[in-house]
Amino acid sequence: MNLRGRVVWLLLALVAVARAAPDDLAARTVILVNSRQPESVALGRFYAAQRGIPPTNLVALPLPAEETITWRTFVDSVWQPLQDELLRRGWLEGFLSEQLDPLGRRRSGITGHKLAYLVLCRGTPLRIDHDPTTLDERAAARVQKEFRTTAASVDSELTLLAQNNPPTLGPLPNPLFNAPRAAEVSRELVVKVARLDGPSDAAARHLVTSALEAERQGLIGRYYVDLGGPHASGDRWLEATRDQLVDLGFFGDVQGGSGMFDVTDRFDAPVLYFGWYALTANGPFVRPEFRFPPGAIALHIHSVSAASLRTTKDFWCGPFLAHGVTATFGNVFEPYLEFTIRPHLLLAELAQGRTLGDAAYFATPALSWQTVVIGDPLYRPFRVSLDEQMQHLAELPPALACYVIARKVAVLDRLGLDPEARALLARGMRERPSLPLALTVARYEIAHGRPDAAVTALGFVPRLPPVSAADWPLLKHAAELVAAHGAAREALPFFELLVKSTAPNPDAQLHALGDARRVAEAAGDMTRALEFARQAAGLPLPNAPSLPK
Repeated sequence: MNLRGRVVWLLLALVAVARAAPDDLAARTVILVNSRQPESVALGRFYAAQRGIPPTNLVALPLPAEETITWRTFVDSVWQPLQDELLRRGWLEGFLSEQLDPLGRRRSGITGHKLAYLVLCRGTPLRIDHDPTTLDERAAARVQKEFRTTAASVDSELTLLAQNNPPTLGPLPNPLFNAPRAAEVSRELVVKVARLDGPSDAAARHLVTSALEAERQGLIGRYYVDLGGPHASGDRWLEATRDQLVDLGFFGDVQGGSGMFDVTDRFDAPVLYFGWYALTANGPFVRPEFRFPPGAIALHIHSVSAASLRTTKDFWCGPFLAHGVTATFGNVFEPYLEFTIRPHLLLAELAQGRTLGDAAYFATPALSWQTVVIGDPLYRPFRVSLDEQMQHLAELPPALACYVIARKVAVLDRLGLDPEARALLARGMRERPSLPLALTVARYEIAHGRPDAAVTALGFVPRLPPVSAADWPLLKHAAELVAAHGAAREALPFFELLVKSTAPNPDAQLHALGDARRVAEAAGDMTRALEFARQAAGLPLPNAPSLPK
């Protein structure tokens, strides 16, 4: 897509968001809770109250406590009781007979449904183990070997509640996938299921409150994209996602090598994260102080990214939720890449003002498979436009306002309005000075061939007091920019502050000392170079008294 086409796409997206109007989605949202767990019931009532969902839309069933259950348990304790109740209340249309299919489900004549979304609350089982006894050998022979499994997420199986005794072997095509004009008959076949869950009740409730906060103030922050996964097609999806993020005006960073974002990399305000491919959350996500900003959406493509939601350290979705993400997506068992959620389709729909629930099922290729959608399906991340954010800039949290300014600058820049962009940055630095905004100014000036202006914009940084481990990567980025685009003598004070500040870990401190030594040598300051070398070697400085033995 050329520059003009991208600008037109951005303008259309902003118009669509502005026109998006509330409808009866909340009235048609049904909430499933575990009646055996008071916290589950309380969470369901909390969500209903926050979103204006009628209390009568709460369905309480005695569900198993385990995350992983058998097919027999799923049919007896989840599928059939829920289908019976939804039919009794009129959410499903049709009838059930007393005859059972081979799985023990009642044979059905379902003709449609009235649900906008089905929301599973913490306390609902997560996944169903493979059961070889349920396989039809003749049917299995027609299925590709890798897909001869009945293992699936509970959520994905429940998307088929309005279908009549669907098969359980392998994935089924999602009729809503990448279908902008899906026929009514297709929508009648799919119940859109999402989940409010996490390693704690607080994390599950945060999914609701953070979504509401983001809808009030808009999506604010930066993007981060991890490329370099094992298959070219996945990288193409993520590259397309990055292009959309740029078109939407977000500033951010891309990790394009074989590794991932490191604990020392800049990672402030990650409101949009897309990446792959590691088994467990790492890098900046494991910093003790790390938190997502309100409304954050994070997707890490991995085979078992959601194998458990009760962990704060293993896999991806659990740690994301523990650190305050607002929406995330994962797989409970191996889905194979072609059946994972498509990040570029997800983002494109959200940017058009769609809800999380609608966008997720537009981007999900398969049902009766491994995907889980974690977050409030009513959440509209782009409900507030960028222009509205600028109009209410003074009302935004000071720590986030700088990212709104940065996004507006990106839009002005794409329209060729360089003087206006520079004026906005200058005003921002006068009224709301901050290190993230100064870095925005510096990167903007460098992109426009004005490195001296970039160094000047960062000139105040060495006068700051030593920074915390949370801000250390920002300071490191500033030091590296000045070292790359200014003189060594200009960069040296930045590195002096960097080594005095609290690094994320000892290795980061050691690397910073090495960089500081090299900059000091380039500046001709051998005294400081020796000081940095001694610190790196763990030696006392010349003027430091030795400890008594």
